[in-house]
Amino acid sequence: MLSNQLIIIRGGGDLATGVIQKFWRSGFPLLVLETHAPTAIRRTVALSEAMYDGETQVEDVRCIKISSIGEIEDCHRKGAVPILSDPTGDSIEALKPIGVVDAILAKRNLGTQIDMAPITIGLGPGFCAGVDVHAVIETMRGHDLGRLILTGEAIPNTGIPGELGGKGAQRVIHALASGTMKHHTKIGDVVAEGAPLFSIGDTTALAPFTGLLRGLIREDMLVHKGMKVADIDPRIDVNYHTISDKARALGGATLEAYLYLNQLYKVGR
Repeated sequence: MLSNQLIIIRGGGDLATGVIQKFWRSGFPLLVLETHAPTAIRRTVALSEAMYDGETQVEDVRCIKISSIGEIEDCHRKGAVPILSDPTGDSIEALKPIGVVDAILAKRNLGTQIDMAPITIGLGPGFCAGVDVHAVIETMRGHDLGRLILTGEAIPNTGIPGELGGKGAQRVIHALASGTMKHHTKIGDVVAEGAPLFSIGDTTALAPFTGLLRGLIREDMLVHKGMKVADIDPRIDVNYHTISDKARALGGATLEAYLYLNQLYKVGR
């Protein structure tokens, strides 16, 4: 029933993975578009890791890196989601999908346009519903998380991470210098306040509080000063191998948005 309803999802990070899972479980054929070298920090729950490893799995979703759009159907036959290096979305015009979802979460629009597909959806700030996309999904934690916006924009980016376990801005760690990343810890470690996390050149980052290291950018990656490179969760019993509550909420909201817009515009029938 859904075999002709190709959905292209731009982005394969941890939040995008929640979106991918919802559509994949619902039977939609998918294609994920990523950059050649993604910079996800919550790598254990980001399907974008397939860009490095060739294949990865998050929960029940298997993702395989492909090199051309000609490999999409074969990947689908294997029961996997294909992921392709195409940061500018050049393949969208050739494939003519029924839906395009921008789940890059860049806090700005990196090229998604409302005429790319009959249904276009953007997650978070940077999109205006009715102008850039048909619908925007609110990504700010709180009462409106996952709200469908059909006119206007999401709440502007505050630059302050949502609070978890009493910690907000502290839990996201940024590079204090530019250079190559060297790990002293790994994702899943419980780190004590003041423990060394990673080094960039002569600069070593220390844990700001005791918690679970939930995210850490890949080792040997070249990073720039101010870049988000790690994430500590004060809730040390959190499951870092499964899709987060926020990612699931956004995934459900995006699927709802697609189905609602499909009814409104009567496409894919």
